[in-house]
Amino acid sequence: MNLDVVEQQFEEQGYTILSGLLSQRVLDGVRAELERWVEAQALLLQGDSLGEGFADEPFERRLACLFAGNMARAPKSLRPELHWEGMYGLFFCPAVLDAVERLLGVAEIRLYPNYTVRPKFPDDPATEVLWHQDAGYTASGQHGRDDGSPNDTVEALRMVNVWAPLVPARRANGCMQFVPGTHRVGLATHERREHYLEISAAEIATREADAIDIECDPGDVILFSNMLYHRGLPNGTDEVRWSCDWRYQDAGQSTMRSERGHIARSQLAPEMVVSSALQWASLSFQ
Repeated sequence: MNLDVVEQQFEEQGYTILSGLLSQRVLDGVRAELERWVEAQALLLQGDSLGEGFADEPFERRLACLFAGNMARAPKSLRPELHWEGMYGLFFCPAVLDAVERLLGVAEIRLYPNYTVRPKFPDDPATEVLWHQDAGYTASGQHGRDDGSPNDTVEALRMVNVWAPLVPARRANGCMQFVPGTHRVGLATHERREHYLEISAAEIATREADAIDIECDPGDVILFSNMLYHRGLPNGTDEVRWSCDWRYQDAGQSTMRSERGHIARSQLAPEMVVSSALQWASLSFQ
């Protein structure tokens, strides 16, 4: 990984792709946790007499089979559940943190309180994420506000977004799309839709033609700006498109949320760093 190239791409395009960065050990740890969680969902549904367990279905299909015909109960995201030991290697991966430290320009790094695993179900509007900037959600205040820093603005947040596919992400199963360079245009107007916020039609209309597909594989890591225009395409397959997204922030700043997150790297207060999988599992979403 050439950090000079990473920094140049991020500054010019608003994103960079780190191919094959995550080890198979890290991926296996995450996969094992999610397979256990899917098994727990199957047992809950069976306990409610809502279907069979589909134990013979592969990971990519099992959750879709479990909730077929019962999508009202289908989980659209996992967040507080992610304090599993197997997630530690993902959120605290040294190579990822090295790149983030270079992009932020500081050694004090917070795992921002917005880390999520998303099972993107087939043909499900509730998991079809619309054109947005992550900064639009922060500015909306829907996740609470940090009243201790009322003068902070989302444009001033020093943050790096991270996205990693847990199965191959292709156009067919709903990969992300980016509009390169839009991290430089400022905060767009976001309008509320049924499931998500969306950049106003007038503001996206002049830029959508420049959108590119972000197709990638397990092990790849995408770093992008919280100001970048992006969306998730519909999943037109019969499998779940699993992914994880999380964020890092200059720990010296306010989160602009009611939650504080967790320290991922620090020279000033190394005792505050989450230093093991066991410690991560003992903590909670906060």
